[in-house]
Formats: sequence, structure tokens, C-alpha cells
Amino acid sequence: MWNSIFREELERRRSLSAAGGGPDRVSAQHGKGKLTARERLDLLFDKGSFREINSLVEAQSSRFGMAEKKIPGDGVLVGYGLISGRMACASSQDFTVIGGTLGEYHSRKICHIMDMAFRMRVPYISVNDSGGARIEEGISSLDGYSGIFYRNTRASGVIPQIAVILGPCAGGACYSPAICDFVFMSEKTANMFITGPQVVKAVLGEEVSARDLGGTRVHAGKSGVVHFAFPDDQGCLEGVRKLLSYLPQSCGEKPPLISEFREYSSRSSDSVSFPPAQEDGIAPSSLTEAGDGLSEISIEKLEDIIPDNQKRSYDVKKVIRALVDRDSFLEVQREFATNIVIGFSRIDGRTVGIVANQPSRLGGTLDIDASEKAARFVRFCDCFNIPILTLVDVPGFLPGKGQEHAGIIRKGAKLLYAYAEATVPKVSLILRKAFGGAYIAMNSKGMGADVVFALPTAQTAVMGAEGAVDIIFRHDIERKPEERERLVDDYEKHFMTPYIAAEKGFIDEIILPEEARERISQAFLLLRNKERDGMSPRKHGNIPL
Repeated sequence: MWNSIFREELERRRSLSAAGGGPDRVSAQHGKGKLTARERLDLLFDKGSFREINSLVEAQSSRFGMAEKKIPGDGVLVGYGLISGRMACASSQDFTVIGGTLGEYHSRKICHIMDMAFRMRVPYISVNDSGGARIEEGISSLDGYSGIFYRNTRASGVIPQIAVILGPCAGGACYSPAICDFVFMSEKTANMFITGPQVVKAVLGEEVSARDLGGTRVHAGKSGVVHFAFPDDQGCLEGVRKLLSYLPQSCGEKPPLISEFREYSSRSSDSVSFPPAQEDGIAPSSLTEAGDGLSEISIEKLEDIIPDNQKRSYDVKKVIRALVDRDSFLEVQREFATNIVIGFSRIDGRTVGIVANQPSRLGGTLDIDASEKAARFVRFCDCFNIPILTLVDVPGFLPGKGQEHAGIIRKGAKLLYAYAEATVPKVSLILRKAFGGAYIAMNSKGMGADVVFALPTAQTAVMGAEGAVDIIFRHDIERKPEERERLVDDYEKHFMTPYIAAEKGFIDEIILPEEARERISQAFLLLRNKERDGMSPRKHGNIPL
């Protein structure tokens, strides 16, 4: 008899927690095109593998009507489970419960699962859909954000942290995603801003909509806050699964190998058995989810992509596809700072990070946004033992008053700092131009590149031939303008070929286009067990932020 009483009470409380804000609020959530917190976790994790914890935690405050608003779970689900057969921890805010607002015990739940992820050395995914700090709990809710930010920072570089914005994310709540490694955002339902439209209007007198102030397109293309944008909840969560397939569980591991993936897929079964801790398999089926849309594009040969004419542009993404495993390129921040391309790919089944100048955008020059975009990506790869392939075709840093006044000196230096600091295997391939300070910044030999290759089309110099001739032969050209073209041709012939750099050891080998993939693959194979050089003891360096 006692057993049934205890069972009934537990089931009652579990039902209250599972119901969230009730059927009316769940219907309202669906009406906005959003999934519930629980439905999101069901999509993110392998079928039947998610295990919720702290499901019966409730808010302890009773002031300002909070006594009537208490629901077991307090507006956030936390727990752990398998993503493509590997363990991960997650939190998912429930907008149907007090608008998903963050209170004292709501934040304690999030901090607890973050601590578990940190101690167990597994990725942490934060699904955000919240009205912000819970006003009824005052300073306690603000302190809750402090605990989250502290843990984000402590876990940075130790475990992958991914934020998924599927609803409102305003005020201090924005800073947790900003500290995370990657931010996903739904185009239909999400927005992010420190101060909302009403505050902007009150303080500045400006009329602006939530979408124009902090919508997905703004953060994907202008601010660079968002790394991946998808139309809806499902796309974002499938994208997270794909991203994780490239990453190690923590800084203490190397990225997974395709050839080592076990035939494991719990999504097709209701029963789940957790794999032994030492195994690190990813279901092959998971690798095709949330594809990058490249599978139908035919892969061209490298020599057919890169024009002989140095003044003609081309799409460096075609070069990437020609060098890596088919359909393996996952671009990061696709719409931001498009003059540089970054992303993850695989070469012979091994994860590599790719940084490439994009000649079809601003001629491939480096500007402030491109430098910061690439620098942060390089540092992430270095944190998590991901080798870096750099494809170089850069005429220089973008000139102009706007760039200088905005701090290109300090912000461009971030890229130099990131490459020099990185200790993972670093291979470069110079495709065409490699001029001036931008040549140095793009993983040059002197900045610590392990292996530098160049195509015969490569040019290395302080600047382009025309600019150099105009400076060196200024007086001669003033007297005989017709000599300028001959001088430019002569300068290119004698000073800008890759053979000069090869003779001095700045380039390890000049290779033909058809040799590039094999030589790059062999170089990374050589560098697999590269050891970090001895460094002077220090707390940390001071990157030019």
C-alpha cells in the first residue's frame, strides 16, 4: 500500500513538471512557430537517450505573486544524453513557464549542469528562449547570470560550448552566448539585443523593430555574433548535431576520425545502451544531417578554378571543395566578413579547420571584421587540437581612413597573435598573392607555420608590382610614362615569383595543383603527433583585444 502512495505522488509531480505552463501556453508556443523546451531536447539528443535532472526544483520566492506561479522545473530543463553516440550536457529554457525568465533556482539548475559538463569534460549546449531576468526575484536573478557567465569563462577552451537562440534573448542574457564558442539562431523566432526597442526609443528617440535591432539577419551578416543561422528550431538543432561531429569532447582529446566511427545510431531505436567511456563513435548517418547544400555541386580541378590572370577573381570555396573530403565542408559565419572564409572540413576523415582569403570579395583583402573572424576561429581550433589549413590569396590589409580610425592596427594584430600562439599543426598553401603584412598574418613561415606550400601562380612581395614600380621608379615614370608597363612586367618576372621565396626557405615546396591534396594530407599526417614547443611560464598572454 505504501509503495503505491509514494509512486502516485512522484508521478503527480513528474506530470506537473512535464506539462510546463500547461496546454494553452504550449499551444501559444507552437503558434509562434517554436517547439517546446522538451521537444527541442528530443531533437537534439539521440532518441530516448536524454536524462533530465533537477526536474522537481521550484522557485523559492513567494513575493509579487510568485507563490501562484511555481511549477516544478522552474522554467528550464537540464540533463545529459547522447548526441550521435557521444555524451553531452544541455539546458533548455521553457518559455511556457513564467516566460522562461531566469530566477535564482532556474540559474542554479543551469550552473549545476554546466559544472557537470566541465567535470565530465563533455560539450555543453544552451538552448535560449527567455524573457530575461525574473523581475520578481530582483538581485537574485541578476546574480544567477553572474554564475553562468563565470562558468562559461572557466569552461572556455576546455569543453565546446554552443548557444542556440530560439526565442528572445535580451539584456545580460546575451553575454552567455557571446562567451560560448558558437551561436546558432533561428530566423523566424529569435532576437538578441542588450537593450530592446522600447529602451532605444525612450533613450535615443529611435523607432526600430526587434527584428531590425537584433534579428538573425542582423547578427549573422552585420554584427558577426551569430555563427550559424537556420530557418527554424529543427534546422538549428540538426546543425548543432552536425557541428559536434567535427569536434572533440574536450581539450584533452583529438577530433574524431571518420574511419573510427562505429555503426551506432540510437535515433532509430527506443532503447538506448550507453557506450563504454573509451569509445568515441559517431553514427555515419548523423554526418549528413543539416548539410551545407554542397552535395549536388560538382567538384572542379584546382587548375580549372584558379585563373592564370592575377586580376581575375574566383571563389575560394571551390578550392576548398577540391582539397577536402566530399561534402565535408561546414562553413562558419557564412554571411559575415565574406572576404575571408572559415570552417571545418575533413581530409582523409580527419577534422581540419580552414582559413581562406576570398578573392571574390574585396579582392581577398584583410579588414577589421575578417581579421577578428579568422583570429577567433584559429584560437578555437588551437584550443581543441584541430589542425589548421590556410589558403592564401591576399593583396594586403584594406586601406582607408575608415579602417585606420576603427583600429585596424590593433584589431588586425589579433590574427597575427592567434597564428603565432597556436601550437596545433599548421599548413599553408599560397594560391596567388601574398603581399605585405597580410602575407605575414596569413600563417607565414616566420609566424610558426609548420609546412608552407605554394602553387607556381603564387606571388610573394612587399606589395603588388604596380604599386612597387610607382614608388621605386617614380621619377623615371614621370619622364617616360610609356616605360611603366615594361617596368611592371620586369618587376613581376624578377621579384614576385614563388621561386625567390623557395630559394630562401620561406616556402617549403612549390607544387602543382594536382599534387595539392595529397601533399597537404601527407603534411598533416606527419604533424599528427606534433608536440608543443617549450614556452616560458606565464599566466597568459595579452592579446590586443
